[in-house]
Amino acid sequence: MIWLLFLLLAWAVAGVSCARLCLASMRAAAADSDVHAPHHHRCHRLTLYEAAFLSGGPARVADLTLVSMARQRRLLLAHTGWATVVDPDGRDEMERSVIGAIGPGGQSRIAPVRRSAAGAESVRRLADRLVVAGLAIPDRARTGVADAVGQVRGAALAVCALGTLAFLLPSQGVREQGVQTQGAQAQGLPVALWFALPLVLTLACLVVARIEAHPYVRWASPAGVRMLDAAVGRGGGDWADLASVAVWGIGAVESAELRAAFDHR
Repeated sequence: MIWLLFLLLAWAVAGVSCARLCLASMRAAAADSDVHAPHHHRCHRLTLYEAAFLSGGPARVADLTLVSMARQRRLLLAHTGWATVVDPDGRDEMERSVIGAIGPGGQSRIAPVRRSAAGAESVRRLADRLVVAGLAIPDRARTGVADAVGQVRGAALAVCALGTLAFLLPSQGVREQGVQTQGAQAQGLPVALWFALPLVLTLACLVVARIEAHPYVRWASPAGVRMLDAAVGRGGGDWADLASVAVWGIGAVESAELRAAFDHR
């Protein structure tokens, strides 16, 4: 009957993780309704920085700033992975954050510059404005649901592992005889079927989370997604090129040398 201990552990892991996911989803929905301002975003026109944040978060804002400055020849991004300042005067707070991240020497590796610029105060203020406007998901809601989904996935794997161990116990045959359940005898029931129940619970929670909680694991709220769709086709020329970078990331950069600068390790 050692396998019963494994079964209890599997149920405990599955139950706790699914309960946490439900609580995180409810908190996310409550937080979204608290900051959602439907009248704020109707007349709002997304900037490139805002589009970048809604599409890929702080890291995308840093990438967009670097690409924009490189296209204007105010920043040199070498294919070797180095950034060199050409014009030390930033035109906005995002550019000044990038220049500050590069340092007084005027040259730095691109990777630490991206990390530093993504965590700058200017990006945090941008995020706060989008949350207040109802276009972005609050950080506590997004990370809470994402962590809970990851825990449920881990619980599903743990249930599979525990079921395998229980099934392979030396004293455990393919079928257990004499298992008592509330005074009734369940004979010939495979051990794997008992572990299938908590596994089904975790998988069902993941399916529901994919449908119901999916908006809370990305950066943009439903209103933000609609504004992004409208902004992608707006304008032309350089604006459209930078908009592609804002929405799709570095992969949308046409220059192979520029892509190599970001991909270099």
